[in-house]
Amino acid sequence: MAEVDYKELKKGGFMKQVQKDRFSLRLKAVGGYLTAEQLGKIQDVAQKYGQGYIHLTSRQSVEIPFIRLEDVEAVKNELAAGGLEPGVCGPRVRTITACQGRALCVHGLIDTTDLVKEFDQRYGGRELPHKFKLGITGCRNNCLKAEENDLGVKGGVLPEWEKNKCNFCGLCEAICPAKAITVNKQGQDLGFSQAACNYCGRCVKACPVDAWNGKSGFIVFFGGLFGNRIAIGKQLLPIIFERDDLHKVIETTLAFFAKHGKQSERFGNTLERVGWNLLESELAEVL
Repeated sequence: MAEVDYKELKKGGFMKQVQKDRFSLRLKAVGGYLTAEQLGKIQDVAQKYGQGYIHLTSRQSVEIPFIRLEDVEAVKNELAAGGLEPGVCGPRVRTITACQGRALCVHGLIDTTDLVKEFDQRYGGRELPHKFKLGITGCRNNCLKAEENDLGVKGGVLPEWEKNKCNFCGLCEAICPAKAITVNKQGQDLGFSQAACNYCGRCVKACPVDAWNGKSGFIVFFGGLFGNRIAIGKQLLPIIFERDDLHKVIETTLAFFAKHGKQSERFGNTLERVGWNLLESELAEVL
């Protein structure tokens, strides 16, 4: 009997269970997106090769438990016929998560749906010293918890005020969570502190006379961890407005981890060991 390469099976999404020769198969679901037809195929496979149920992971993936070792190839073939493929595990960029963003959500500030597909095409499955988690959240509500990822992207808006449109109602001041806006109703004037602004865009969305508008962008966090050790990612850069610049930041970050990271060392721990300033200097060179 040929020796089983469990490392290769795990790389391809088949994770060993405590039960002998049984595997939980993690599927690829970029941004948590699956069609109704794909869900039907997952149901078929779970009933035919598993125990008739699936598990929803914390990172928007689907797992089918109790796949037998002898059924691995048949399962992959059936899933492929239904437009599905296993997810990736091990030391590489994992399945990329995203909320639904402005395509559906009233709070969304960026197009997370398009962005997560682009991220997957560029970075999904890339080999690295250890697992690397990318997550995209569409606004300051932070449903995907950008700061918990090795690299997290959060949608933001830099607001701009047009005095000639303003009726000085004070609504923007009342809803600003950062207290960055002060309205002088008697003097018909308004103060805005960009330094205090958290780019949430609530003033833009709430203004009844469109006196506030803004430019959408990306706020990036580095080195987050949420596992055996918990650490909140750091924002090392001001808000980024161009998608090309965002990709330069991600490519630089992944190259940095590939160069400086040790095997089985998470990215945040690498930064603590070699120094955050080293990454900051490399990012400054590409922007």
